[in-house]
Amino acid sequence: MALGGRGSAVPLRFRIGRASSTPAHLPPEEPVPVQAAQAVRAAGEPEVVEPPLSDHEIGLIRASLAVVEPLAGELTVYFYAILFARYPEVRPMFPHGMDAQRDRLLRSLLRIVDLVDDPENLVRFCGHLGRDHRKFGTLPAHFPAVGECLLASLARYAGPAWTREIAAAWTKAYGTVAQVMISAAEEDEAVRPAVWPATVVHRVPRGNGIVEITVSPHTPYAYAAGQYVSVETPWWPKRWRYYSVANAPREDGTLTFHVRAVPGGSVSEALVHRAAVGDVIRLGPPMGDMVLDAADHSDLLFVAGGTGLAPIRALIEEVARRGGRHQVELFIGARTGAELYGVDEMLRMAQRHHWLTIRAAVSHEYIPGIRGSLPEVLAEYGPWYEHDVFLSGPVHMIATARETLALQGTPPGRIHHDPFETPVLSTP
Repeated sequence: MALGGRGSAVPLRFRIGRASSTPAHLPPEEPVPVQAAQAVRAAGEPEVVEPPLSDHEIGLIRASLAVVEPLAGELTVYFYAILFARYPEVRPMFPHGMDAQRDRLLRSLLRIVDLVDDPENLVRFCGHLGRDHRKFGTLPAHFPAVGECLLASLARYAGPAWTREIAAAWTKAYGTVAQVMISAAEEDEAVRPAVWPATVVHRVPRGNGIVEITVSPHTPYAYAAGQYVSVETPWWPKRWRYYSVANAPREDGTLTFHVRAVPGGSVSEALVHRAAVGDVIRLGPPMGDMVLDAADHSDLLFVAGGTGLAPIRALIEEVARRGGRHQVELFIGARTGAELYGVDEMLRMAQRHHWLTIRAAVSHEYIPGIRGSLPEVLAEYGPWYEHDVFLSGPVHMIATARETLALQGTPPGRIHHDPFETPVLSTP
């Protein structure tokens, strides 16, 4: 199985408390089995009671991860090596090339440790993982195997720093994560499929290596404007990449994606250079919380860098669908004028909708119009403390824009964006 993802609105019906099972206490040199599938399930209403770990256990986990982090690349290679050696039946669930998968495991592990003292967001993140993992064919029986190999890998690379107490803390933490993922997957399975086949029905080049691809799912696909979707192509089975939907839900059920060909990106290059009308791809479940319902105020600020325009465009369509009850300011940015795509279309939308204002900026070229990075332009035109803000684009732009907005008084709770591990936020 893999680790990585975010999204969906299916509630988790259990509470996180202190684990009642006794963690495994084994010498550091022995593999550490984790019976995650036997973790305690508690029925009842959605609720987060208290952290599953004590402050001391949280400190042990973070300290031990800091020890192995310099060797993270080797650790993930070793983890998959022993997982496939001990449990060869899981190997067909993974792509032939494992580089991206190893990176995804590491990023998810770091994210989980980052949230280990934040039960509400830990439940949210791991619930997203559990729902998303259904497309890989992950079953509850796989979790003990993964836990065993993960803890064995941590023990190996932590060396003398690995103790029985640390092993017990990791065992408890993994049991909690596994239980959240299993419960989320089971509830998701009751209401929708794991994957949706979809036929390519339209393909339009947008310039600068970007192609607009529209697909028609074979069965109804429910999502919200602003969410993103994992995509698998027939040319690279088991390789999934995430793309934001560029439109609000349509009556005909079609979805449009803006895909930029990334050098060395097998899925993006296949979609841009090989996909044609009539080809069938597969979609994973919709994910992400950057949706219009997250806004509390009528004044909205949308900021889009590069192909980050896709979810912003969908959100603007959603505002229009709801009768334009918001005043919307949109800033679009790119390094050069050639990279600044979609402006003409957005200007046409602004002509149709009086509540929409568009501004475009470039940061690395002298051309007529606004010049500067998006965070710089936001500072110039702000403050924005009376707006709900939606950010989409490269990681550096998102992080810098957040700092700029915070300095101008925008409350963090009004700044919405997908998590940094989402590929739309890390595309060059």
